[in-house]
Formats: sequence, C-alpha cells, structure tokens
Amino acid sequence: MIKIEKIEVSYQNNKIYDNFSLDLEDNKITCILGPSGCGKTTLLNVLAGIVPYKGNIINFPQTVSYIFQEERLLENLTVMQNLLYTAGKDKILQAEEILKKTEILDKKNDYPLRLSGGERQRVAIARAFLSDADVLLMDEPFSSLDTALKIKLTNVFTNLLKEGKKRTVVFVTHDVEEAMMLAHRIIVLEKGKIKDEIVPEGEIPRTYGKNTSAKKELLKVILN
Repeated sequence: MIKIEKIEVSYQNNKIYDNFSLDLEDNKITCILGPSGCGKTTLLNVLAGIVPYKGNIINFPQTVSYIFQEERLLENLTVMQNLLYTAGKDKILQAEEILKKTEILDKKNDYPLRLSGGERQRVAIARAFLSDADVLLMDEPFSSLDTALKIKLTNVFTNLLKEGKKRTVVFVTHDVEEAMMLAHRIIVLEKGKIKDEIVPEGEIPRTYGKNTSAKKELLKVILN
C-alpha cells in the first residue's frame, strides 16, 4: 500500500495541501474527484515527482507512467516510433500487440497529425501500458471525448488492466460519471482536503448512466 503522509505543497505562498494524508491500495483504481482548483492534478504531480513537497510518501514504486489530459505525442514520429521512443526499440512485438488491443494497429505508421482525437488518446494509453511501470497516473484523459468514445476507451483501458501487469492506478477527474464507471474507490477533494470517500459497487467498468442514485448522492457531497 502506498502511504501519503502529512504532505505540504505551496505555490507562491498559496498552500495547496497542508498536513494531507491518504492511503492508496495496491492494484486498485483510486479516483480523485473534485472541482477545478481543488488540488487533483497537483497530487498526481507530487506522486510523479514533478512538484516539490514536504512530508513523506511511503512504499511508492520507482517506475511510473503518466497519461496526461493532452496526449503529448511527438508529432515528428509515427505511432510506432512514439511507443518505442519511451519503451525501447526491443519492444516492437509488444508494441504491436498493445496497438492491436487498443484497435489502432493499422495506424502504426501514421503520424499523430493524421489521427483523430480518440486515436491519439489510444496511442497515449498504449504508450503507458507498454511501460513496465507499477503505478499509472491519469489526469482526465477522457475529458475531451464524446460519450460514445469515452465508453469505448474506458472498456479498452480496463481490459488492458485485467489482461496485463497488475498496476496501482490514480485517476483524476471532475466527471462523476467517469468516476462511477472506473473507480474501486473515489476520494472527493475540496480545497486540498478530503471531503468524502465513496466505494462504488460492482465490477469495473460499470454501465454508463446506470448509477443514477449513487451519482446524485455523490453530486450532493461535491456541491454542498
């Protein structure tokens, strides 16, 4: 279990986190949910080692993959080259297999400019899962997608998790529906503090729009 203990984070004398603690269960998807400005992305950046902090993070693995809100693909490289740039040239067979699972193997020689938004996000997901990282950080990777594509990609994502290496996932969103579909556990943040914790029922991914009563309760927690 990863333990975040009493961390402090400040930006230009603005304290984002003060004495913040949270346990992250191994091989589970923990969703960090909350409105803009509550500290969601900052928490991911702390875990990724991008943002300095005071306090302790215990039992955190050395290897991390990060799926950003923007795909951050290298435009001068093909899809396959983007994957091998981070994974290494010796992983061609594994890269082809994961592109097949994400249903974009036919795009492996295309450049990012030729891809749709959904295809670009698939490349970002494939790149993350090609890594041997023990922890996967996700910062609203489906926020720019329409509902149908979002549902399809969440299914791709959960299938990759089930079929591949066990990973601990920390998933940030402000979308209640995404949280209800994907999370084993939902942490609701407000101004750098934990406002509530919800554990949805059922196997992931859950059916889109089916958890209406749970969604309403969760919205009340966030908005009140």
